[in-house]
Amino acid sequence: MSKYYVSWLRMPFGYATAMELRHLRYFVVVAEEQNVTRAAERLHVSQPALSRQIHDLEEELGVTLFQRTAKSLALSDAGKVFLSEARAVVLRADQAVDAVRAAAANCQGHVRVGYAPSLTAKFLPAALRLFEKTSPGVRVSLHDLSSEECGQRLASGKLDLALSIEPPDAAKRGLVFAPVSSQPVVCAVATTHPLARRRSVSLADLRDEDFVIYAEEDYPEYIVALRRMCAAAGFKPKIAGEYDGATGLITGVESGRGIALVATTLQCLAATRLAFVKISPEVATISLGALYPKPGTELVRKFVHAAKEAAAAEG
Repeated sequence: MSKYYVSWLRMPFGYATAMELRHLRYFVVVAEEQNVTRAAERLHVSQPALSRQIHDLEEELGVTLFQRTAKSLALSDAGKVFLSEARAVVLRADQAVDAVRAAAANCQGHVRVGYAPSLTAKFLPAALRLFEKTSPGVRVSLHDLSSEECGQRLASGKLDLALSIEPPDAAKRGLVFAPVSSQPVVCAVATTHPLARRRSVSLADLRDEDFVIYAEEDYPEYIVALRRMCAAAGFKPKIAGEYDGATGLITGVESGRGIALVATTLQCLAATRLAFVKISPEVATISLGALYPKPGTELVRKFVHAAKEAAAAEG
């Protein structure tokens, strides 16, 4: 056990309150974001209030947790040690809450699932029904998250599995990636766009179009794949806007701000708001799978099996 954690345990009794647990949660998010503004948005608190809470925590500990400059924020050596300990404390508190709620509801387990609606809308409801049949009484919590958020929460123990695109460093993070479905890439356009009348387009046809994309900060693998596809067709995409989720992307395309290359399942969310045009020849498919820490619990494996069955049935 680190000396920093020991000093925290020896704080005056009056400080060991719910306020302190909030301090730890705030510290973990700031450490993960390495940016107070983004952390404040994620926590839904004001930036000055968050900065004050972190400052109070540093004063109470008697150590500097962050090295600060005008443009950057990085963990100090003490902060790196404390991050591991703080995550453990927060996780244990969350587990205690989950255990109490499960007992009160007479549940026989709990599975926390991160997912992207744009990739799972077609089969996730069926997967939940199948899982309920094989695991009655098990509570499932669904969390609408970006791929980066899924990775962070898996690493911190706040998710049991995520339905996500495979990250390039999954094995390095100690995660298993189990393929669930494969979906072709299509071109999403506004219904008034000239391309909406086409049955198919080639990637080269999109050379002069503006693109709207998923935010690089939240979905780094998306912009990498987009640039790779466009480069193969001999051009660099012109980015007209970034959005942090499917609903924002749909709105951006519908408003005429640009087109988007997306998985076919986005049609389940967009319905008639957009037109989806086949890309011919097919340029890529999106492989969606279940991502979870090795080796995975029995409930996690059952949920993955249900997801595979549902995806196969939906086609």
